[in-house]
Amino acid sequence: MFTDAEKVDIRRHCGFPLFGGQPVQAFGHRFFQHYGTLEFRINNMLPEEETVVRTKYLERLALLEDDIVDETRQNLDTHQAAVWTHNPNEQRDREKLYKGHCKKLCEFLGVPVGERFSTNSVRVIV
Repeated sequence: MFTDAEKVDIRRHCGFPLFGGQPVQAFGHRFFQHYGTLEFRINNMLPEEETVVRTKYLERLALLEDDIVDETRQNLDTHQAAVWTHNPNEQRDREKLYKGHCKKLCEFLGVPVGERFSTNSVRVIV
């Protein structure tokens, strides 16, 4: 069984909002089928599947997410030093790498990425 903290990380890395402590009746994010599918899957995995999620996804995603801020922050003050030149797209590249691995976690779990990472948008033109 995943710990509550691991479940929070899985939801977050999959792009879903927080679960909350109170059930919500027929509205909100818990009403959507793919959110229910995610909850069912993370609560009913084989131990071997949980091991894959922990070792191949959660550990790596935590590092990638931290690197977006930590590594980018360390390089903000230097554009070029001797032969080293700063990648001006470092943060964007790190976010793309992180989101790519989040998508792979969603694919492994068999759920679409959540709204946080969704590229679908609706435009209303009046």
